Amino acid sequence: MKTSSLFLPVTTAFFTLMMNQAIAQGTQRPLIPLLKADEIPTLCSSTLDGLRKRVTMLEKLPPAHAKDSKKVLTEWNDLQIALEDLQGPVDILNNVSPDAKVRSTTEACLIETNKFATDLLQSEKLYARFKAIQPTDPIEQKLRQDILYSFDDTGVSLPPEKRARMKEILDKLGELSQEFARNIRDNNQKLTFTPAELQGMPAAYLARAKRDDKGNYLLGFEYPDYKPFMESADNSDARRRYQIAFTNHGTPKNLDILKQAMDLRHEMAGLFGLPSYADLVTRRRMVKNPQTVEKFLTEVQTAVTQLERKEIEELRVFKSETLKTPLADTKLDRWDAEYWQQKIKQARYNVDQEALRKYFPSEAAVPWILHVSGALYGVEFKRVEVPVWDPEVQYYDVIDSKSKERIAGIYLDLYPREGKYGHAAAWGTRGVSTFAHRTPISTLVTNLDRNGLNSDELETLVHEFGHVLHGVLSHTKYVAQAGTNVELDFVEAPSQMYEEWARRKESLTLLAGFCKTACPTIDDALLARLTAAHNYGRGIRYARQLLYASYDMTIHNDKADKEQPLAVWQQMEGATPLGYVPGTEFPGQFGHLMGGYAAGYYGYMWSEVLALDMLSRYNGKLMNPEVGHLYRQDILSRGAEKPAGEMVSSFLGREPNSKAFFDEISGQRLH
Repeated sequence: MKTSSLFLPVTTAFFTLMMNQAIAQGTQRPLIPLLKADEIPTLCSSTLDGLRKRVTMLEKLPPAHAKDSKKVLTEWNDLQIALEDLQGPVDILNNVSPDAKVRSTTEACLIETNKFATDLLQSEKLYARFKAIQPTDPIEQKLRQDILYSFDDTGVSLPPEKRARMKEILDKLGELSQEFARNIRDNNQKLTFTPAELQGMPAAYLARAKRDDKGNYLLGFEYPDYKPFMESADNSDARRRYQIAFTNHGTPKNLDILKQAMDLRHEMAGLFGLPSYADLVTRRRMVKNPQTVEKFLTEVQTAVTQLERKEIEELRVFKSETLKTPLADTKLDRWDAEYWQQKIKQARYNVDQEALRKYFPSEAAVPWILHVSGALYGVEFKRVEVPVWDPEVQYYDVIDSKSKERIAGIYLDLYPREGKYGHAAAWGTRGVSTFAHRTPISTLVTNLDRNGLNSDELETLVHEFGHVLHGVLSHTKYVAQAGTNVELDFVEAPSQMYEEWARRKESLTLLAGFCKTACPTIDDALLARLTAAHNYGRGIRYARQLLYASYDMTIHNDKADKEQPLAVWQQMEGATPLGYVPGTEFPGQFGHLMGGYAAGYYGYMWSEVLALDMLSRYNGKLMNPEVGHLYRQDILSRGAEKPAGEMVSSFLGREPNSKAFFDEISGQRLH
């Protein structure tokens, strides 16, 4: 029998580069290619041309060929792998490359890749092939359904004129998303502060801060600059100036971009006969509809409103007592909140976030979380020297402890630099496919303080590493179901659950063993103080999450085409206890709204319901490898092979519930 090349794995120009680099290093491991700016346009266009030819060949196959579900799904898997071998490396280099020209050319490539994906999912012939197959098992059945949803949501079933308009909208949204992110990422503005304005900042912060020829400090929008300043700088006017600049560092251009996106998304929903973009996207998620989201957010509001007001009033009283000003004349402004929270934590619980950096040195925190993850989930992380885009980037092979086989790879890009993505995130650069003998790669991007981490930053590191684990410990047959390709309102749950390992004694006490020089160990007394400090401010913290989620749903509701993003924000933030700060334009740097979370930000709290419930399965013994193995088996390894609700129920041995979450946000959870 003659075997069509369609059934063989696709080798793209990008994948060839990856393998050539690997071979040069004496290994067959796949790697992220270190592309040069002048290579990218040709590689991108040639790869996409090859993929288009492949699609044309698939479209010409006879209908009888579609009777074999395995063949059809294998062809799709190969196609998705080829597309990911282009998109994965280009996407991460777009966010981390030190070369501005590479970032620019990868952005253009991502826009073209997005256009190809739209064309692919509007192919009526391929859509018909998936409708015709009969899956042979539940995994195939769910994959087929997810693929059909993707085609449907891209407009394949719309009349020709509407389908063409849908393509225009999706292509434009892809361009707007790239422009929005670039306006934030490439803003290299530095604010000038006098030495007097930095009173209260720790010596280590001052020592590393850049200064001009007059001795003034130059601070940018990287988190190691901004967040400690807002927590520790004594000068209220300086904090106000920094907060306004930080809040506005993607505007005014990004407000126009967001408004364009709102209008396009609203029009998109109308093409499907739906009243809003929120209706369009939630139908594929756990919540199923916007009404479920609104009900959930109302319950959150009921749980946190009084606690938020109580905490704000406590901060105002504390400010009055500390500054010895009459309470009636003392106001708590938005730029005061983090500062006075830290002061009250120091006074009540003797917790100084800056002092914690000696407990959590950056060079110890990373090997510590690798060790904790390995012990829990039965893997080992082996440092390997490979080509990287910056000398500080680290690469590790992930080895299964039982089989001793290499199962994945991870890149760690830990420290801030100019032009790099400014927050913390994990990229699933390469998804697993056991059917194609394909191992995954995940990339962790953070902006850690080189001098050490405070407890919040340690928690962020652990959270993002949870996403990395979701990618590299996935063991799915098809790449489309790999890792974090789960429902958007579940994707944060594994990482949110993992945050607990940054707060518990049995895991934290292991960190001191990774310090290069002696560092203090977390004892019971300090842990109790840290727990109390973490718990304080829950009302303010979750009320802010509620505001973000409510705003997101509002600008994607059935009246979105009549709304202006800044006006809605001014009204909604203005109704909160701390009010709206005149001159601020927060929506212009709310990257989630242009980065895949539109009408989905509620998912952070929705998934935390599941995260805190899954945590109960450990029964307070977080380093129990038996439960860790079960979690790897039931959640991490399954990717999107099953609906999220089913996976959680399997892991818990019961239906999930929201009690732990509402205890947490209302201040009743004591740990």
